[in-house]
Amino acid sequence: MSNVKNRWLIALSGVGIHISIGSVYAWSVFTKPLMAELNLSYTEVSLTFSIAILFLGLSAAFLGHFVEKFGPRVSGTMASLFFGIGIAGAGLAVHLQSLLLLYFFYGVVAGIGLGLGYITPVSTLVKWFPDRRGLATGLAIMGFGFASMIASPIIARLIEGVGIPLTFAILGGTYFIIIFSSAQYLSPPPKDWVPAGFKEKAKTASNRIKVDLSQLTANEAVKTKRFWMLWIMLFINISCGIAILAVASPMAQEIAGLSTVAAATMVGLIGIFNGLGRLGWATFSDYIGRPNTYTAFFAIQMVLFFLLPNMTHFLLFQIVVFLIITCYGGGFSSIPAYIGDMFGTKQLGAIHGYMLTAWAAAGLTGPIFSSWIRETTGSYQGTLMIFAGMFAIALTVSLLIRLEIRSLEQKRLQKEAV
Repeated sequence: MSNVKNRWLIALSGVGIHISIGSVYAWSVFTKPLMAELNLSYTEVSLTFSIAILFLGLSAAFLGHFVEKFGPRVSGTMASLFFGIGIAGAGLAVHLQSLLLLYFFYGVVAGIGLGLGYITPVSTLVKWFPDRRGLATGLAIMGFGFASMIASPIIARLIEGVGIPLTFAILGGTYFIIIFSSAQYLSPPPKDWVPAGFKEKAKTASNRIKVDLSQLTANEAVKTKRFWMLWIMLFINISCGIAILAVASPMAQEIAGLSTVAAATMVGLIGIFNGLGRLGWATFSDYIGRPNTYTAFFAIQMVLFFLLPNMTHFLLFQIVVFLIITCYGGGFSSIPAYIGDMFGTKQLGAIHGYMLTAWAAAGLTGPIFSSWIRETTGSYQGTLMIFAGMFAIALTVSLLIRLEIRSLEQKRLQKEAV
C-alpha cells in the first residue's frame, strides 16, 4: 500500500487541468480587443467561442474511448498539446490577421484539448473516490467554474501590456506546462484497491455505500433509456443556464434596474457561485443521492425562473440568479458521479464523453433560442416562462428515471438471492 499514490494529489492534478482549460470562459475579455485589432463584428468574434464549445462536446464524445484505452496520463498529455498549441496558435492567427486561422486554432485545436482535458481526470477520480464520488468530481470541475475569475484579470493585464498575439503565446505556454505536469501524476488505482475502511463502511447499515446499478460499456450504455433520460436532464439544465449567462447583464438592467456597473459586478460574482455550486452540490449529492439532487435542481429552478420576471428588487434579483447559477454548475459536477452510479466505472470516461454532447448541443441552441424569444416577444418574460416549462419537463424526467433505478435494484437483489 505504501506505493499507492495519494488520491488527494490525484484530485489536485484534476483541479490543475480543469483550472487551465476552464479559462475558455474568460473569452469575453478578448472580444473588444479582437474586434478592434482585426476589424471584426461581435458575431464573428463570438463564433470562436461557440466553435470551441462545439468541439469540446464532439471531442469528449469521440475520444472517451481513447481515455479508457490509453489511460489518463497519455490523454492528459495529449490535452496539454492540443490546448497549448491551440491557444498559442490563436496568437499566430491574430498576428497574421486571419479570422479562419483563429477559428481553427482556438475553436478546433484548443476545443479538442478542452474536451480531452475535461473528461481525462473525471473517470480517474470516480475510481479513486468510491466513497466520495461527488466531492472528488466536484473539486476538479469546480476548477473549471472558477477559472474565468482567475484568468480574466490576468488576460486583461497581458493584453494591455504585451498585446493580443503575445498574450495568447504566453497563455498557451503556461497552460501547456500546468496541464502536462498535472497529467503526469494521473493514473487509475491498482486493481481491487479501495480506500482504508471502505469495506467496513459499506457494510454498516447506518452508512451504507450503494453498489453501482450496472457495469456497462459506453456502447451498451447509450442503448438504455436511462442514458437518454440523463442526457435530456443535462441538456435542459445547461441550455437554460447558459442562456442566463449570455444575457445576465442586460436582463439585470431591464428587470431589476441595475446600472451597467452593478450588472457587470453581478456577472463577475456569477463566476464565484458557478464554482461554489459545482463543489457544493456535488458534495451534497454524496449524502442525499444523485436522483434527489437532480430533482432538487429542477424543482428549484422551475420556481425561480417563473418568479424571476417579477423580481424587480435589485438584491432579490441577484440572489435568485446566483442560486440558479449554483444549480447550473452543480449539474456539471454531479453528472459524472450519477453516471458511475448508473453504469459503473468500466468505461465511465467514454460514457461521460457521450453525455457531454448535451453540452455541445446546449451551447449552440441555448443563447440563440434565448435571443430569438427575446426579439420575438420584446421582453425576457417570455424567455423565462418557456425555460420554467422546460424545467417542468426535466423535473418529470428526474422522477421517471427513479422507476428505472428501482427496476435495476430489484433485478440486482434477485440475482444476489439466487
